Amino acid sequence: MSTSIAAKGKAAAEHFEEFGYAIVRNFIDADEVARLQAETRRVYEEGLKHHATYRHGNLAFEILPETDFGQRYVIQAYWMSWVSPYFEAFRRHENYLAVLEPILGNSIKQVAQQIHWKPPGAGLTGYRFHQDLRFRPNQDDYRDIVSSSITAGLAIDPSTPENGCLRVVPRAHKRGYLGLSDEGHGQIMLGLTEDDDLRRVGLDPAEIVDLELEPGDLALWGLLTPHGSLPNSSGNDRAFALSSYVRAENTDRGEWAFRDGVGVPLGAEPRLCKYEKLYEEPGPLYDETPWWRD
Repeated sequence: MSTSIAAKGKAAAEHFEEFGYAIVRNFIDADEVARLQAETRRVYEEGLKHHATYRHGNLAFEILPETDFGQRYVIQAYWMSWVSPYFEAFRRHENYLAVLEPILGNSIKQVAQQIHWKPPGAGLTGYRFHQDLRFRPNQDDYRDIVSSSITAGLAIDPSTPENGCLRVVPRAHKRGYLGLSDEGHGQIMLGLTEDDDLRRVGLDPAEIVDLELEPGDLALWGLLTPHGSLPNSSGNDRAFALSSYVRAENTDRGEWAFRDGVGVPLGAEPRLCKYEKLYEEPGPLYDETPWWRD
């Protein structure tokens, strides 16, 4: 672990505490970015083998089928570590520990691993503003869940306003849970957040910050950080890798990432993370629910 990344981690922790987000530039070097991009392409091709959304344990590929979209798209992969030795090792890269340790300590579990793609032409590539606390329904399995959790989003492709980069509202994490996008169907990928929706909960749309990232840059945000993104209006894809980590002593869920500062590989069987039916419906199975038609 370099002195530089350790210093970046400390600075990021201070910025995160005040603003609810932080950016770590050059989190990984150019050689690692090239490996990351190549494996991301391979994982996407793996997802395309499935005609509909597929799940096996915590591994999942969310698919938009050609019947509704003209061609098959993969828009999300979950826990791709189960089919990718690269991502299994990368989720516990020493640079993650350097950035996470000032916030979570050196014993850390991981409750989410995802890749988001925003393929040009797919259409459903925007995310309404929300706070990730809504995606932790079983909060009894955590202690001090907000201060013990953080999400790290790594730019695989350039992240720009044109291709739908992450957008956050600084300092709004101090306002508590606001219920953004909880109304109606509650689906954060259908429709976009209007400025008046933000104003109704006391947020100023003029304060929104676009997190423009180069490949290899890392963004951090918390469970109470209001964030969303616009659809991809460019001709370029935007792949983005998300990992959600929790202070190990404060969670009954998650895969070990680091124990006492040492990376921990996945075990033989998946552990309960966010997928509530892991043991009841382990799969493999397909879900052909056309949620995009709502």
